[in-house]
Amino acid sequence: MKLTLTRPDDWHLHLRDGAALGAVLAHTAERFARAIVMPNLKPPVTTVDAALAYRARILAALPAGARFEPLMTLYLTDATTEAEIARLRESRFVHAVKYYPAGATTHSEAGVTDLGRLDAVLAALERTGTPLLVHGEVTDPAVDVFDRERVFIERVLEGVVRRFPALRLVFEHVTTAEAAEFVAAQGPNVAATVTPQHLLLNRNALFTGGVRPHHYCLPVLKRERHRQALVAAATSGSPKFFLGTDSAPHARAAKEAACGCAGIYSAHAAIELYAEAFEAAGALDRLEGFASFHGADFYRLPRNSATITLRREPWRVPDSYPFGSDVLVPLRAGDEVAWRLEP
Repeated sequence: MKLTLTRPDDWHLHLRDGAALGAVLAHTAERFARAIVMPNLKPPVTTVDAALAYRARILAALPAGARFEPLMTLYLTDATTEAEIARLRESRFVHAVKYYPAGATTHSEAGVTDLGRLDAVLAALERTGTPLLVHGEVTDPAVDVFDRERVFIERVLEGVVRRFPALRLVFEHVTTAEAAEFVAAQGPNVAATVTPQHLLLNRNALFTGGVRPHHYCLPVLKRERHRQALVAAATSGSPKFFLGTDSAPHARAAKEAACGCAGIYSAHAAIELYAEAFEAAGALDRLEGFASFHGADFYRLPRNSATITLRREPWRVPDSYPFGSDVLVPLRAGDEVAWRLEP
């Protein structure tokens, strides 16, 4: 069995920098035509000039002959100005602004401490039609880690969409039924990305046979009912939901540690894993819209014209991939993936 799709895009991707960038970029470029590249480097990408410099490093790291376009983003901070948003709109290469609550995830120390203080910047985003990409969790230590997305909707996101009804907003890597329901209830200016791990795994995967650090990501995996709700949303055909892997490479030593990093690496088999999820839901005919059309339409970019072909043929994922001076452990390491990307 074969499945040919318009070449997909990844609307949420971590590429890191330096040797780490060179180690992972080929996996994404093999499968995707474009990707929204996250700005949470050290130091973070907070200006248009920094984004353009990062873009140049990505292009320089591409394998010979690869055709891939990085779509750059700015990291929203307490110090972001309306003037920087204006410069973003003048750039052909910077496409969005990313909001991290301070301390929410990897390299989020420079994130926003109180989004309510940035109304002038949000107004500039709304006015210019610039998408705001939201990591949707509260960081209040009194809130259970499994409830932080739901509480974020109540405490933060409902107020944002009320104050800025025309703001183009992507609720990144949604993990709960509440998030899927919230996005579905908004206008066409609000959308969401969904990761392969949140379609394929529930929180039991964190503890199968012991603690599984390579299944730890933020937002964390949730109950089975939430996974089912995400599958229903992703396979519904709604243009409000589209592919965003949140593929996040970390060295094995950084994951298998007393305080291991959050992030799952899926770029090596991303579209293949989505095909598994859609096949299990009996919705392979809707994978192309989710993977290739909805995100491009939301970002007001042309749909790709090239195609890729997947073959229903199992293959075994390596136990690890080289990653600078260390290795990284990918999703499904040592196990099979049901679909194979044809060269």
